[in-house]
Amino acid sequence: MPPDTLNTQLEIDLHWMRHALHLAERARDEGEVPVGAVLVKDGRMIGEGWNRPIAGHDPTAHAEIAALRAAAQSVNNYRLVDTTLYVTLEPCVMCAGAIIHARVSRLVFGAADPKSGAAGGVTDIFAAPYVNHRVAMEGGVKAGECGDLLTAFFKERRRQT
Repeated sequence: MPPDTLNTQLEIDLHWMRHALHLAERARDEGEVPVGAVLVKDGRMIGEGWNRPIAGHDPTAHAEIAALRAAAQSVNNYRLVDTTLYVTLEPCVMCAGAIIHARVSRLVFGAADPKSGAAGGVTDIFAAPYVNHRVAMEGGVKAGECGDLLTAFFKERRRQT
C-alpha cells in the first residue's frame, strides 16, 4: 500500500518498518548483521541504509548512519528536522548521538538491544539531561520479526564456526 493511503500512525510505522526489514535482509544477504534503517519526511523516504561495516571496513557504517548520510545529501542539509527514523534494532550510543545531532524528531525501532542499546536497553542517551535535542521514541514496532531476523543470523553464524 502506498504511504499516502495510510490512515493511522501505526499503519505508517508498520509500512516503513517493513521497508527497514527488507534493508536488514539485504545486510544479512551481504554477510552483515541484519539491521536496516529508513528516514522519512512528509510521508516520503529521504534516506535509507543497512549495516555495512564489514564490507566497508568502517566501524561507523551502521544502518542508521548510512540512512542519515543519504538523507542529508538528499536534502542538502545535515539538520534533518521533522523526520522519523525507522530502524530494526535499538540504536547504539554512536547512532543515538548522530540521531540527536541531526535533529531527527522521532525514532521508531523494532527489537530492543539488551547488550548495546542506547534508547533504554543498556542506557538511554535520548533521556540524558545534557542533550540539546529531544527525540520522541517508539520501540517494539515489529519487534518479533526484527528480533527473529537477528536471532536466525547469529544462530547460523555460530553453526558455521
